[in-house]
Amino acid sequence: RTFSSAFTVKLDFWFLEYSVLDFCPSVPESAKVRSWISCELNKQILVWFHCDGEEPTWSVPEQEEISNGSWVYRGRTEHFLSAHIQEVAENAGDVAHLFHLHGPGITSGVDLRYINSKLWEFVRHDWKVEWEANKPEKHCSEMNLKHSMTLFGSHFSLLDLHVVARQVGPSLVFLDFKHPFLGRGMMLQSVTPVEPLLQCITHTIYYQANIPAVVPKFILRGECMQFERDVMIWNNKKYTSNPLLVKEDSTIRKHRLWYKQFYSENSPTLQYQNDALDF
Repeated sequence: RTFSSAFTVKLDFWFLEYSVLDFCPSVPESAKVRSWISCELNKQILVWFHCDGEEPTWSVPEQEEISNGSWVYRGRTEHFLSAHIQEVAENAGDVAHLFHLHGPGITSGVDLRYINSKLWEFVRHDWKVEWEANKPEKHCSEMNLKHSMTLFGSHFSLLDLHVVARQVGPSLVFLDFKHPFLGRGMMLQSVTPVEPLLQCITHTIYYQANIPAVVPKFILRGECMQFERDVMIWNNKKYTSNPLLVKEDSTIRKHRLWYKQFYSENSPTLQYQNDALDF
């Protein structure tokens, strides 16, 4: 099923305006297009979609540092992946996968067949994660993540990083980065459905203007490499509606219960045609 309500984002667009009255004296009643509820916030254009045509029931928060320019644009990535939109959000609830997919250093690359190469095993990432749904704002959830790195078995404190990932609705994530002396910034993640089981995901980073650009660009590059490891899984995994979960995977079930609110009885379902290639 596709989600029933969300704000989605598309940054790159062209806008052409002209008056049809310049070409003909009257406008046919059938000459009309559908309008969408939208807003411009955090230097993004957001569009509301609800499969039942309902009005927005929640709003996207404004990040003041982005709006007032104290945090500046430092880069953007874009990926396409073959998966359901819920699979992307569910990564936050799958805490156990961090050790297996994101434990090997980024120097190991993105191909999961080789990330455990002995050549780079002296570099390891360590993650401590907590995920919970926000009770006051039920459309939001939050993941607290503490990152550290070890080199040859010794803790390398320079790359200790605290990240708070706040998900707003089914497709927007605000990743707030804090470093003891390399400053603070935010990465905005947006998932936009392109067609059934095809998602466009963008990551846009804003960082303190007084911090050299190499710092946020390094963070964006590292996040991009880690994300592409997830993409390799998403492009090949199979969704199981009732998986056999152990105690360590309990947050997956909690996350699915939280995400369920974004569906309605009229949410479209994907139906395959046996005699054609049409969705």
